[in-house]
Amino acid sequence: MAVTPRDAATVILLRKARSGKDEDFEVLMALRNRKSSFVPSSYVFPGGRVDDEDCLTKLEKFCRRSDLEKAKASIEKPSFPEIDLGLWIAAIRETFEEMGLLYAYRKDGSFMRFDGSNDEIEKYKAYRKSLADRSVSFAEILSEERLTLALDQLYYFSHWITPELSPKRFDTRFFVAEAPRFQTALHDGQELTTHLWIRPRKALEQYWRHQFHMVVPTIVTLEELSRFKRIADVIESTRGKEVQSVMTRIVVTNGEVQEHAPDGRIFRNLVASE
Repeated sequence: MAVTPRDAATVILLRKARSGKDEDFEVLMALRNRKSSFVPSSYVFPGGRVDDEDCLTKLEKFCRRSDLEKAKASIEKPSFPEIDLGLWIAAIRETFEEMGLLYAYRKDGSFMRFDGSNDEIEKYKAYRKSLADRSVSFAEILSEERLTLALDQLYYFSHWITPELSPKRFDTRFFVAEAPRFQTALHDGQELTTHLWIRPRKALEQYWRHQFHMVVPTIVTLEELSRFKRIADVIESTRGKEVQSVMTRIVVTNGEVQEHAPDGRIFRNLVASE
């Protein structure tokens, strides 16, 4: 009997390349802990499962009304009504918890930036730790700092469901966003053990050389990103986009585990080179 997938959210973070052509961009990739119970030792985009607290109606007060309307109208075939907003909340929360990037506006309307005092930087580092150990909720942080979530900076990109034969499954919505300019990504050191900014084509080249292990949704997403020249083009592609869910199939042939994509391609589970 297939395991019921858990709702999850992932954020594809993009920034302008530090070298090369002006229109080039890089994507943030993070390496999952080799002891992880889900896709260990794989490069992924930041994200995680939706918590019950992400779906509480009290979180609506931390969102702009126009953003709420967009979030609630964007998710196709939601598993339950409150998940519409919960997915967007989880995307922002997980990005902050795992990478230290916070998509939020201060009480004066300015976007969050961590180029100020060391005291503030340390305060938000402590918030990340408290989120991880569940000693504080995301809502409590938003309330204490009087923040408004920047849902308008995220764009719904794709929808992937883990194959039925997988022992652990997720129903994951992928969002895309330009990385905050005045914040620095820093992996949590627990779920994610390292991170890097890399051009999509470069990541794919390393994957095919067995040097950069990734799962099918990540590979296909990078293929799609590599077709764009600029971050603005990626974002523009989401406008009016009709997102369809995609689920691959796991097939075991002569002892080899294969993942069959809907387009007919077959991926074999490759182990990253040491």
